[in-house]
Amino acid sequence: MSETRKPLPITVFTGFLGSGKTTQILSLLHRVPKDYKVCLLKNEFGDIAVDSQLAKETNVGVQEMVNGCMCCVLVGQMKLALEELREKFNPDRIIVETSGSAFPAPIAWQIREMESDGFVLDSIITVVDCENFKGYEDTSYTAKLQAQYTDVILLNKHELVNERELDDVIDHINELNTDTPKVKCDKDGVSPDLVFGLDTQLFKVGYNQNKTLEDNVFDPQHQKNEVDLIQIIQPVQDSKLSRESLEAFLKTMHKDDIYRIKGFVRLDDGKLYILNHAFGRWTLTLVENEDTLENTNDVQIRITVMGQDLRMYTERVKTLLSGGEGDIKLTPAHRH
Repeated sequence: MSETRKPLPITVFTGFLGSGKTTQILSLLHRVPKDYKVCLLKNEFGDIAVDSQLAKETNVGVQEMVNGCMCCVLVGQMKLALEELREKFNPDRIIVETSGSAFPAPIAWQIREMESDGFVLDSIITVVDCENFKGYEDTSYTAKLQAQYTDVILLNKHELVNERELDDVIDHINELNTDTPKVKCDKDGVSPDLVFGLDTQLFKVGYNQNKTLEDNVFDPQHQKNEVDLIQIIQPVQDSKLSRESLEAFLKTMHKDDIYRIKGFVRLDDGKLYILNHAFGRWTLTLVENEDTLENTNDVQIRITVMGQDLRMYTERVKTLLSGGEGDIKLTPAHRH
C-alpha cells in the first residue's frame, strides 16, 4: 500500500514583464520562518536563466523552466519539475513564478489536474507595476487577464507614483477586478500570512476535467502575439565593454517599447554581472559565484531584450557589440 502524502500547496505568482515578481518573492522568502521549507519553480522568458541565480542565494531549492511559456509551450513539463522539487527537497510549499506572458488559467488547470499526485493550488498572486501598468495594460491582453483572475493583487512600485496616479492605477485595475484585495508592497515585501493558506476557489467552475489540458488552454500562440524578443550573444573580445558604454546603451531603450532587458554582461573589470532592466530602470548585480553558472565563462554579453516593435532597435543593439563578433536574433511577435 502506497504512503499517503500530505497535499503540497502551490502558490503561483503572475505579473507582466518587469512588474517585480522576483523581487517580491525574494522578499517573501526572507520573511518565511526558518523551519518552513519553500522551493521555487521559475519560468524564465527566453533561454537565459538570470533571476534564478539571485533566488539560489536565498538557499531555497530552485528549478528552472526556460525558453517557453509555462501555460502553453511547456505544458506537461511543470508536473515533472514539481515532482523533482518535492523528491529532492521535501518542501512545505512550492512557489511557482510564471513568465510575464503567462495566462493564469492554464497553470491553475495544470495544478488542479495534479491533485491526485499530491499537489494542491493554494493561491494565485498577481504583481502589478504601478508606474507602468496603464501603459502595458493598453497593449497586453495577458496583463488584463493576470489582473482579473487572481486572489491578491500586489501593488508594486507604488512609491514611484504620486497619490493621484496611484488612485488612477487602482481605478484601472478595479475596472478589471473590483473584489480582489489590492495590497501595497512595502520595502520589506509582503507577509507570508497574506499570500499563504488562501485555498483559492479560482477556476474551479471554469475547469472542465472532461477536456484535455490543451482544450482548456486558449490562444497557445499568445506569447508570440504580444512580445518581440532580441537575443544578443557575444563571446569575450579584446575590446571590453565599459559600464559607461552599457549605461549609454540602456538610456536609448525607451520604456514605452522596451519592457525588460535581462541577462549577463562582463565589464572591463573582468567580472560578470546580472543585468536587470525594466521600463527604463536597471540594476547591475555582481555574480559572486560564477562557477555555479553554465555557459558563461567565455561570454561577454548574453542578454534578452523584450518589448514591442523591436525591429527598429536592432541597429542600436548592434552598437553594444562594439564591432566585435556576436549573434543578434530578432524574434518578432505575430500581431493580429
